[in-house]
Amino acid sequence: MSNDPRLVSSIPEFIARYKENYVEGWAELWDKSEGKPLPFDRGFPNPALEDTLIEKRDIIGDPIGRDAQGNTYRKKALVPGCGRGVDVLLLASFGYDAYGLEYSATAVKVCKEEQAKNGDKYPVRDAEIGQGKITYVQGDFFKDTWLEKLQLPRNSFDLIYDYTFFCALDPSMRPQWALRHTQLLADSPRGHLICLEFPRHKDTSLQGPPWASTSEAYMAHLNHPGEEIPYDANRQCSIDPSKAPSPQGLERVAYWQPARTHEVGIVEGEVQDRVSIWRRPN
Repeated sequence: MSNDPRLVSSIPEFIARYKENYVEGWAELWDKSEGKPLPFDRGFPNPALEDTLIEKRDIIGDPIGRDAQGNTYRKKALVPGCGRGVDVLLLASFGYDAYGLEYSATAVKVCKEEQAKNGDKYPVRDAEIGQGKITYVQGDFFKDTWLEKLQLPRNSFDLIYDYTFFCALDPSMRPQWALRHTQLLADSPRGHLICLEFPRHKDTSLQGPPWASTSEAYMAHLNHPGEEIPYDANRQCSIDPSKAPSPQGLERVAYWQPARTHEVGIVEGEVQDRVSIWRRPN
């Protein structure tokens, strides 16, 4: 992780210049880094993801699935905004065909370098399941071009992992973020979205990224994908909690405080992050 305080403090100001083309701002940030770790890069997967993959198989299932004809197949996992790609390496070690998506060509190059340098640090977890395929792709999360490049239709992913992607996006993009997940996630009961909710403890009135990301905001947007959600002057989500979810909304099937997370998600010894799992209603 970079310890350059100038770079850390400048990210919100830097990204704010790209209000009309947010993803270009992130691409430029990667280009300026010249492949060096960015401030949000911890260098290894969040342990909360590892624990989820081990402890929540009763919900998300195994990395090997079985279709209606009884044929087995390897499930596909997607990490949008995958950074250096370490989560992709972890998911592949568990047996998923893992895809890392980044808008920046520099970031994709860094992912491949990380795989070449440190891929052996992610041993196969189950010899019978084996390791999944690792694919890094450049593209805009909100467009289908990268899916076409991979020759995949929409709703192809059995697992999607969102950690520092939601909080990196300008809050105005959250309706599209939620809608896009419904376009990428496989049908229930196969498809699951894992959200590692961070930073929940940040003052919502403060500038991002990372933008404060409350559990209420995840709930509001994923229950009502594509819809504008009201926020107050302090950027607190102010939707009526009794409002029924939209027909295309995702339902939260699990929610908990993880035992482990990155240090940045711990305040005074207390884990502030939460993990939530979502899928389409049956």
